[in-house]
Amino acid sequence: MLNPVELFIGLRYLRAKRRTRFVSFITLISLTGIAVGVAALIVILSVMNGFEGELRNRLLSMSAHGTVSSADGPVRDWRKLVEEVAAEPGVTAAAPFVPMEGMIQSGRDLHAVMVHGIDPSYEEALSAELINMVEGSLDALLPGQRGVILGRILAYDLNVRIGDGVVLLIPRPVGDGTLEPVLERFVLRGVFEAGLADHDSVLALVHAADAAGVLGMGDAVNAVRFRADDVMSAPAIAGALQVRLGETVETSDWTIENGSYFRAIRIEKMMMSLILSLIIGVAAFNIVASLVMVVTDKTTDIAVLRTLGMGPRGVVRVFFVQGAMIGWAGVLIGVVLGIVLAIYVPVIAPFLEQLFGFQIMPGDVYYVTAIPSVLETRDVTIIAISAFVLTSLATLYPARRAALVNPAEALRYE
Repeated sequence: MLNPVELFIGLRYLRAKRRTRFVSFITLISLTGIAVGVAALIVILSVMNGFEGELRNRLLSMSAHGTVSSADGPVRDWRKLVEEVAAEPGVTAAAPFVPMEGMIQSGRDLHAVMVHGIDPSYEEALSAELINMVEGSLDALLPGQRGVILGRILAYDLNVRIGDGVVLLIPRPVGDGTLEPVLERFVLRGVFEAGLADHDSVLALVHAADAAGVLGMGDAVNAVRFRADDVMSAPAIAGALQVRLGETVETSDWTIENGSYFRAIRIEKMMMSLILSLIIGVAAFNIVASLVMVVTDKTTDIAVLRTLGMGPRGVVRVFFVQGAMIGWAGVLIGVVLGIVLAIYVPVIAPFLEQLFGFQIMPGDVYYVTAIPSVLETRDVTIIAISAFVLTSLATLYPARRAALVNPAEALRYE
């Protein structure tokens, strides 16, 4: 246990005398380095959490949290399946879905397109409030009317306006396993903007009945999509639906369908954490260097303490107190500074842009023009504990070296 004498001496050594000003300067640099490293880690991870949430919201704005499809082909009795999926606890809405891939043409312009066949009467509850309609509305998609709603960039590339016609070239499977091209003329009824290039430049919405007709499925659909009240519970809901509905269906969720995006973000977060942790590592080495110099400077004092009866463990605790106070103070300052900066990043970033006359994320380049920040308690806790442990371990070698000082050798010429 740490006794008051050891605590007093350890804290006393933190105060600089004239001949130890350089050591105290290194101590200040160590404390500052730890604080900066911890704060930078907290802010960067908070910003990356914000971008991850922004990406997730934009990805899911034009898609659902999960899907349920038939294991043996199109879903014929899809209305019953919609009711069964909607009855699952945690599911807020379910809707039929018919996906198609092909090409879209207007005049001489030809572009790849991903077509989503939806039913507006069901889609209103699923994702209507998340779809940013620039022109028109989902209600313009009527069965048999061959209406289409395009992403903003796709409509711009095709140079079409409301009421203009476009031609969809869709490969339709035939009985012998081959594909035959189907040409269908549709009329532009609306334009949406999801804020994500993968949606705005390639996605088109049509009525599910029209999409099923193009594919020759009659009244069937390919799958039923659902939205959960908590996006993070979608994998569990998909698993529960798989168990309840049996092997006749196959389930999927957004973590599988968009897994590559979020794996990339996790790798980036891990690499940024490792890189910024080097700042804390360098500061910890500075603590080692400053304590080694203190031990060298205090050799006589250590010898006196040993002759007065303090054991090697007591000496270790004296220098552990000194090093730990430096490290812990830096960690505490860094945590407070990091939390404040992470919370006020959306305010600080525009101020810096205005002050220096530049824009960090210009709107003509990025969809996200403001820097988002989501502070998570888990990240702060892990960073703080890791920094505490690292700075504490940094004190062990100098403290152990101090304990090995031989009093007789140190006091021989005193």
